Amino acid sequence: MQNELKIVGIQADLVWENPQKNLAFFEEKINPLINVDLIVLPEMFTSGFTMNPENVAEKMNGNTVSWMQKIASKKQVAICGSLVISDNENFYNRLVFVHPSGKIEFYDKRHSFTLAGENKVYTSGNKKPIVNYKGWKICPLICYDLRFPVWARNSENYDVLLFMANWPVTRIKAWETLLKARAIENMCFVVGVNRTGLDANNYQYSGNSLLIDYLGEEITSLQQNEVGILEATFHKEKQDAVRNKLGFLNDRDSFTLDL
Repeated sequence: MQNELKIVGIQADLVWENPQKNLAFFEEKINPLINVDLIVLPEMFTSGFTMNPENVAEKMNGNTVSWMQKIASKKQVAICGSLVISDNENFYNRLVFVHPSGKIEFYDKRHSFTLAGENKVYTSGNKKPIVNYKGWKICPLICYDLRFPVWARNSENYDVLLFMANWPVTRIKAWETLLKARAIENMCFVVGVNRTGLDANNYQYSGNSLLIDYLGEEITSLQQNEVGILEATFHKEKQDAVRNKLGFLNDRDSFTLDL
């Protein structure tokens, strides 16, 4: 088990439905990084939050996942982000987690954003995977999932909760508040990586990406509309010590979900 986990999140002004330009941007930001354990990219990091999946959809053996594997191998780092995937004649908003070995794990977004019609074009997932990486248990979720604490509930004793998003500036206060709430109630580190800029639908995004500790305290953040990197090192022994001392997770309710 590795006690420390160095996290990097990349906040970007995504180019609409242009995987080539977006991948070039992220590669430029990733190349100088050293001694990083996990890189977290925004939701739909190759395209922006598009409801035109046929324009950008890829297969799991397509260019973007192959690019992620090359980055992971070259930098010996895990990398994750969501993109539009075509699988079994369905489109998914799929979070892909690539290990340094090239191993792939994935999560299909459970809660479709009905306000934008995401439910009409993307198939929802029904599994909540826990990624085991360097002795850390990581729960990867996507954007709108943040509003549903039952789905995010720490029944698996995970250590880190990931959220990648295209969360608009008009509701950015909810983004910041709910990220901290998820950290507090689940006594875990939380990573929230959002995008910036204006998309083709004239929705404005301000970023406000955050790294938060298990007591809901902000470790680091990026300013509004800032394009760049946020990073921090998480310490598992400190988190475990606080969990053992306070014991809040021992008192959580048991429940089952109807999927």
